[in-house]
Amino acid sequence: MTAYKLRRFGAGVVFYVLIIGFCAVVLFPVYWMIVNSIQPLAHGMQFPPPLFPKEISLLPFTTLFDSYPVARWLVNSLLLAGMTTLIVLALAVLGSFAMTFLKWRGKPAFGLLLLMTQMLPEALVVIPVYAMYRNLGLSDSLPALSLVDAAFILPICIWVLKNSFDSIAEEIYEAALIDGCSPLGALIRTLLPLSAPGLVAVSVVAFFYAWNEYLFAVTLVTSPDSRPVAVGLASLKVMLDTPIDRVLAAATFFSIFPVIFYLLIQRYIVTGLSAGAVKG
Repeated sequence: MTAYKLRRFGAGVVFYVLIIGFCAVVLFPVYWMIVNSIQPLAHGMQFPPPLFPKEISLLPFTTLFDSYPVARWLVNSLLLAGMTTLIVLALAVLGSFAMTFLKWRGKPAFGLLLLMTQMLPEALVVIPVYAMYRNLGLSDSLPALSLVDAAFILPICIWVLKNSFDSIAEEIYEAALIDGCSPLGALIRTLLPLSAPGLVAVSVVAFFYAWNEYLFAVTLVTSPDSRPVAVGLASLKVMLDTPIDRVLAAATFFSIFPVIFYLLIQRYIVTGLSAGAVKG
């Protein structure tokens, strides 16, 4: 083996060792959560705790489902994330279309203002939003909560989808107009099918934001029957004796659905987020 090939082999070994080490660091908390959710709490509280489960027990899961409305929380989160995703998709399509293909005064300033809204922390507006929702009688309403979630994630979604629209040649849009389509008709019939990966990326961003959002959910939703997953998980903590095994079991159960959703559409996410890197 020549010196050049030896250096390449050594560099490859180092690279894969670093990758494996990085994955181990990232995935170990997930592994530890699963291990301690499927074994009795006594083993997890030992020092040092066992790296592998000594005994398999589903008691934390059965106790969790018997003691808390877990299914209700799951349905609430799916409804909330679904409504938020639909709202964001509808508005992001129109906003990114206007930012890319329409010519109007003030467009650069509008795009800059959209980015500046991402500098606004949720904690700064949660009290005014709560007061407004209480006066309007919109508290404990998942559709009303989805509007707030959509408002906060919409600006970044517009920019994500704009990158996808930027990869579409403007001549395609102009050809649709020449063929007799209205601007809205050209958007629906021509641009949306070509920007499918971008739509998927926007859907994923909006879905995960609504699924994980906590501050507005815990403030605007007070009824136990309307709690989404994030608020339901937080309610498992008590002042004197937090059931750690049940908390980990709930976290494991609620993590399954986003992971499956992500694995099913991950190839579209990369395509959608990188769209626009090269002008079509």
